[in-house]
Amino acid sequence: MKSTVKMSLGSLLLVSSFSVLSHQSDDIEYLNSGKVIPTTLPFSEAVRVDDTVYLSGQIGILPGTLKLVAGGLEAESRQTMDNIKMSLNAHGFTMSDIVKCTVMMTDISQWETFNNVYKTYFTGKYPARSAFGSTGLALGANIEVECIAAVD
Repeated sequence: MKSTVKMSLGSLLLVSSFSVLSHQSDDIEYLNSGKVIPTTLPFSEAVRVDDTVYLSGQIGILPGTLKLVAGGLEAESRQTMDNIKMSLNAHGFTMSDIVKCTVMMTDISQWETFNNVYKTYFTGKYPARSAFGSTGLALGANIEVECIAAVD
């Protein structure tokens, strides 16, 4: 009897764990619009897990290419934020859905230049944010911004 109960409980746990694993993978959606970054890259533009969207870091590339916009940090900052906005919009979300951003800069002393661009993309309710300096970013970019959005 004890072994039958143990076997039944073991089977129930096994079936339950498969259900949980199956449910978890159904809740993950890999989002690639092809409008912002080329779909040939080995990462997703964004990943949605339930009500959270994790955007890959964006740099100031011209949409659909791997070419940085000309004009230095200010131009790259604007293009980076445009790319984030375009990525969100392509999947039915907006800038107001962003709850957290991480900013990486090759020259942290240029913080004010980035902030002047960044604040124009929000309506006074700013996401939480952290930032750090970096010795190098993809494609020689001056700035990269990674965001998390809370969506319905």
